[in-house]
Amino acid sequence: MNQTTEGALSPDSNAMDTSFFGHPRGLKTLFFTEMWERFSYYGMRGLLVLFLTASINEGGLALTTAVATAIYGLYTASVYFMGLPGGWMADRLIGSQRAVWYGGIIIMCGHIVLAIPNNQTFFIGLILVVLGTGLLKPNIGALVGQLYSSTDNRRDSGYAIYYMGINIGSLIGYTVCGYFYEAEGFGAHWAFGAAAVGMGIGLIQFRKTATALNGVGAEPIQPLTVEGNKRSWATISAFIIGLAAVTLATMTGLLKINPVTLSQYVAVVFTAVFVIYFCALYCLCVSHRPASGQGLSKQVPR
Repeated sequence: MNQTTEGALSPDSNAMDTSFFGHPRGLKTLFFTEMWERFSYYGMRGLLVLFLTASINEGGLALTTAVATAIYGLYTASVYFMGLPGGWMADRLIGSQRAVWYGGIIIMCGHIVLAIPNNQTFFIGLILVVLGTGLLKPNIGALVGQLYSSTDNRRDSGYAIYYMGINIGSLIGYTVCGYFYEAEGFGAHWAFGAAAVGMGIGLIQFRKTATALNGVGAEPIQPLTVEGNKRSWATISAFIIGLAAVTLATMTGLLKINPVTLSQYVAVVFTAVFVIYFCALYCLCVSHRPASGQGLSKQVPR
């Protein structure tokens, strides 16, 4: 996934940059962006089952534990599953930097919807968070690696610093959102609002310091042809329209969904997709393996 895009500096330009704990200053941008994104994600996720099972008088949805945990499982599984199309979109259509930016905006909007005290819109908020995280999460991690050249031995320690941001953000998120959930006069929707604020801070920080990335991830690393681009956006538009139609039908009662049953089918489908995807990726890598003593003739697409 090494990248040299037109108009962007190569990772070699970061070789002498040691301004952030001995690492390129672009790592600081990604560190704090991911820290605030994890603040919002874990801050909300830690309260999800509690909110779903809380009684109406307590401000919850009064769902059974079985239904609530099934929804939780569907949500978390979908977040990681959407990383596949999210990574592909960055590589082929919009670039990693735009994927992080737009993904963060969608996440923030999702938390804002969750903060609205209206049970009818709650699941719209969850869907938005899933879609946004699918764009942001895989690509911000990829950007960390792209800050370094293949010969820069700081990459592993750079990821260690980056993961510290994840842990710090999750700790602060659990603490702050948990406080609002338990505090008298506040509640779950205040906690979800705090998650939105956290993501908003991350977005502001990312936008103000994005120049520190030196153009890494600014453009797709393997852009499609004009025709392929049109087909891809048409497919994405059809998916969004279909998802909106299913959501609307569910909200109006035209479509009944049993989360427990759905989670069982989704588990099978997601597992099958991941197995097929990684087997295909492995076979593709093997087929592109260079002969002994020769360099890699071309990059393998993600």
